[in-house]
Amino acid sequence: MIQSDTIQITPEILALIARIDEFRRAWRAMGELSPEQRSPLRGAAMLESIGSSMRIEGSEITDLEVERVLSSLSTRLAGSFPTREEQEAAGYAEPIKKVFSSWRAIPFTEARIRQMHRDLLAYSEKDAWHRGSYRETSINTSNSGENGARVGTVFQAAAPLDVAHLMAELIGWLKEEQAARRLHSLLIIALWVVVFLKIHPFQDGNGPLSRMLTTLLLLQSGYEYVQYSSLESVIEGNKEAYFTALHQTQETIGTGSPNWQPWLVFFLRSLAQQVTRLEKKIEHNSEPRD
Repeated sequence: MIQSDTIQITPEILALIARIDEFRRAWRAMGELSPEQRSPLRGAAMLESIGSSMRIEGSEITDLEVERVLSSLSTRLAGSFPTREEQEAAGYAEPIKKVFSSWRAIPFTEARIRQMHRDLLAYSEKDAWHRGSYRETSINTSNSGENGARVGTVFQAAAPLDVAHLMAELIGWLKEEQAARRLHSLLIIALWVVVFLKIHPFQDGNGPLSRMLTTLLLLQSGYEYVQYSSLESVIEGNKEAYFTALHQTQETIGTGSPNWQPWLVFFLRSLAQQVTRLEKKIEHNSEPRD
């Protein structure tokens, strides 16, 4: 399904993978963070991930507003959030909590992906009709950058009748590559995500779900530190480049000569930036207090 033999491994790609894996080894050697360090870092990462992921899709919600929604979740029921932004923030919270706390026990299957989609849209009234269901209509998809400017060209997502078998193939490819170990795990994850977004299996929510699935795949591939530093926040800070890289690669998928480079380089640069941010947070938290 994915022509992984067309990947060009450049010196930059090798250097970025080495940088990320060096930190992963250092993280393991450092041992588990203390509860005093772990809880604030994870809480901040979850808050940033929710707010940033929503803003990547065009929302104007602030982290403070997300925090207010999260603080009221335990006392409010589905249907009790009046605005769409509040509904989306509330829906994002539960599945990302499960990813952070139970990633070892979450099977990476179609059924679980559809369940995560249902959870993601659990509070969204307008999305009740398609929660957890593959798309049944044809759509053209594009993304907007700053000030609403369109980024990249419009491309047609997979035909509705093809979505189910393409998703089954994509999950099968992932399992096969993970078992074969022909590719580095970071390359496998990067390719899986860009093809998932090309298929665009759901009517709405594909972008936020893809970023949540990215975190789950990274955790399950041994990058346990990602729950303490928001990748979504990094992407938000480079939103134009994110959409451009996606489109430059997606336009070539299925052509016989896919150009994976734009997306691979962006993805790995983002992971390296995530590492740098976490290093700075740990250093700051380790400084002696007066």
